[in-house]
Amino acid sequence: MSTIRAKPVLMSSSSSSSGLESPNTGFTKKLGFIHIGELSNNKVVGLDRKKLRVSNVRSNFLQPIKAIEDSKTTYLNGDNSVRRSTESELQQSSDCDCPGISGNKTIKVSSVGKSTNIAWHDCSVGKLDRQQLLQQKGCVIWITGLSGSGKSTVACALSRRLNHKGKLSYILDGDNVRHGLNRDLSFKAEDRAENIRRIGEVAKLFADAGVICIASLISPYRTDRDACRALVPDGEFIEVFMDVPLHICEARDSKGLYKLARAGKIKGFTGVDDPYEPPLNSEIVIEVKDGPCSSPFDMADQVVSFLEEKGFLQA
Repeated sequence: MSTIRAKPVLMSSSSSSSGLESPNTGFTKKLGFIHIGELSNNKVVGLDRKKLRVSNVRSNFLQPIKAIEDSKTTYLNGDNSVRRSTESELQQSSDCDCPGISGNKTIKVSSVGKSTNIAWHDCSVGKLDRQQLLQQKGCVIWITGLSGSGKSTVACALSRRLNHKGKLSYILDGDNVRHGLNRDLSFKAEDRAENIRRIGEVAKLFADAGVICIASLISPYRTDRDACRALVPDGEFIEVFMDVPLHICEARDSKGLYKLARAGKIKGFTGVDDPYEPPLNSEIVIEVKDGPCSSPFDMADQVVSFLEEKGFLQA
C-alpha cells in the first residue's frame, strides 16, 4: 500500500519521543511526518525517524514537481488522447508555435496604425481546426436597420434557432457593447464610426474562432458597413437589412427615443435629423409593411435557411 505524506506535526512535550500509537487507527505519529499505513501482523507500516534525512525528503518531494516542469501537455488534433512532450521535443518540432524558442527563425516586426514593433504570431491550430471542432463555419451576420426595426429581437430569435440546432453563436448588440468595450464613445459622427469599426473587428475574431457572430446595430452608413465586410473573407459577411418604414419604427418607439428626438432633446438621431443609408446589395432583406407582422422566429428562419443553403451549419 502506498504511503501518504502529510505536513510536519510537532509533538507536545508530554508525548513520548518514540512516538504515539493510536489505539483506534493503528497510525504511528513520528516527529517530522505522519505516515499512514495499515496493520499487518500487528506491525505498523511507517518510517523510522532515525533514517529520515532532510535531503532525501526534499529530493522525494520535488521529484514530481520537476517532472511536471520538464514536460508540457499537447493534445492530438481530432482526438481526446494526450501525450507528454519534453521541452527538447517541443524545441525540435518543425511546426513549433514558438519559433523564438529554438532561435532558428527571426521574427519580423512591423507597424500598424499607431502600433509599432509588433509581429503577427501564427498558431498551428487554425480556423479550419476550430470549425471542425464546432461542426460549423464561422461567419458574421450583420443586422442593420432603423431604431425600432426589430434588429435585437430578430438577433435573439436567430441565436435561439441556432442553439436548438446545436450551433454556437454570439450576439454583439449595439447597446450591449456600449456598456463595456465602447463605453468611452459618444454618438458623434466620429465616435459612431469607431463604434462600428470596433464591433467589426470583434466580429471578425468570433468568425475566425468558428463562431456564428450576430452583430445587431443601426450602422447607418454604407461606408462603415462595407469596411466591416472587408475585414472577413468573401462570403462570410452576411448583411441582413431590416426594411421597416420609419413610421412603423416611430410608432413602436419602445425606448422613447423618437419622441425625445422630435422634441429636440436628442441631436443627430438616425431617421429624424441624421440620415440612414439602406443597403444596396444585402444578402437578406426582411421586409415589414403595414398590416400583420411576421413573428421574430419566422424572420430568423429566413437567415437560418440562408445559412443552411450556403453550408455554414456544417464543417
